[in-house]
Amino acid sequence: MSKTLKGAAASAAVALTLGVAAPASAAAIVVEDPVESGHGVDLHSVRVGNGEENLRVVLTHTNLRRDPRTGSSGVVYVDTDPTDKGPEFAFVGGFFEGTDYQLVTTEGFGAKNWGDAVEGSYRMVLDYSEEKTRIRISQEALGDVDEVRVAVRVSGRRTDGTTVVDWLGEPRSFTGWVARG
Repeated sequence: MSKTLKGAAASAAVALTLGVAAPASAAAIVVEDPVESGHGVDLHSVRVGNGEENLRVVLTHTNLRRDPRTGSSGVVYVDTDPTDKGPEFAFVGGFFEGTDYQLVTTEGFGAKNWGDAVEGSYRMVLDYSEEKTRIRISQEALGDVDEVRVAVRVSGRRTDGTTVVDWLGEPRSFTGWVARG
């Protein structure tokens, strides 16, 4: 990784940790997650690409596994309204083989706030060889918004039965705004 990219990623991570929202100036950002969870769902980085047709979010993990016993899953919260404090959408899915996913409306963080399933085109692909979770959500499903920011929460079950949770940055914190383009 070049010094410029490392510096940009470090700046984004600092901004994320401090809760400072960067201006929407690019169609894509990458935010690294320095916290190690010690589980196959461990989040390394998140790339957010806000294109003309689709929002693309790529999660990079360490040791992503197909085994259902891992209980690996995650939520990508999508904020589309700068005037409203929390997320408007939650993309929820399992990260082990055979699981499903869904885009739902939400009025905040946590499953108790999730609402109806969203009509529209969206997809999640798990790539175990590259240890990536790739999510694509059509702009139409999001309401054709000009900018977005995301918060990411992943979790899994250890062999001793305890649960591990890993947020991108601080819990319930968003990336900077990413302009559509």
